Amino acid sequence: MISFIIITHNKFFICDVVIYNEYEIEMLIASLLIILGFAGLIFGANWLVEGASALAKKNKVSDLVIGLTIVAFGTSAPELVINSVASFDGLPDIVFGNIIGSNNFNLFVILGIAGLIYPITVQTSTAWKEIPISLVSAVLVLLLANNFFSQQQSEISRIDGIVLLIGFSLFIYYVFTQLKHEKVEEIAYKAQPNYKIWGLIILGMAGLIIGGKLVVDNSIAIATDLRISQKIIGLTIIAAGTSLPELVTSIVAALKKNSDIAIGNVIGSNIFNLLLILSISSFVKPIAYNPNFNQQLFILIGGTLFLIIAMFTGKRKKLDRWEALLLLSFYVIYTIYLVAKEL
Repeated sequence: MISFIIITHNKFFICDVVIYNEYEIEMLIASLLIILGFAGLIFGANWLVEGASALAKKNKVSDLVIGLTIVAFGTSAPELVINSVASFDGLPDIVFGNIIGSNNFNLFVILGIAGLIYPITVQTSTAWKEIPISLVSAVLVLLLANNFFSQQQSEISRIDGIVLLIGFSLFIYYVFTQLKHEKVEEIAYKAQPNYKIWGLIILGMAGLIIGGKLVVDNSIAIATDLRISQKIIGLTIIAAGTSLPELVTSIVAALKKNSDIAIGNVIGSNIFNLLLILSISSFVKPIAYNPNFNQQLFILIGGTLFLIIAMFTGKRKKLDRWEALLLLSFYVIYTIYLVAKEL
């Protein structure tokens, strides 16, 4: 910053002029491009879901199937695009950082905030089945990534990806069998023209692809300039950004006192990320695994165990406000510790 003294009509003024160097300008541009990339991911996911839902409705697909497939996939689309780009570019720390970081953000931050807004009561099937399924998924990824079943180097291979995809298929089968016992109310639908439907789908895919590329490339640039590891960037900035759709969904659900959506959105997204997104990423290219991520995986497993215990303590099958506060506080403290250790 440079100060100038300007004298006029026997009065003087001190003016400060801020001069940015080339490094600061590059950092500012990279930060703005990351924000632009996240905007592309969020709008792209929304447009894709809206267009695909309209197309499904036009072909008389039920609301329930749309919700389980298109909408669920849409909220996980940012993670899918980020991971596909990172896997193709050979950036394994971004892949695992995004997946594990997003799941921890979902569990500790989104459930923490939603539970503080309104205590979350869950159905018996969620407490006994869906949450344990997410726990088993995390343990399976831990074992596969560390090659617990073989003596090869630590990675998620294409064979591991097939195992994860089979696990995801079993989960989807379980969900559909559960739905046979539920009464579903169809929602009235106003048909939309084909050009609007396909326009939304194409715009959505373009937004996801361009946004994902912007986020990955510029996050790597910032990490390199600040000498921060790709692992930390993946676990924090990218993970939080790709979890924005889940965050908004759960907060709105909590404000409307809809516990099923608030917790179902988080648990479903975590299962999608571990079993589907990670498997697809491994099909693009086998993903080398850094054992340093074991700590974050243990935290994810521990947090899920805490959630299961919370369902059977205090008010049964309910995440009370003090339990939600514990989740949120732990994440904030641990993230500060992680970043401070890097700086």
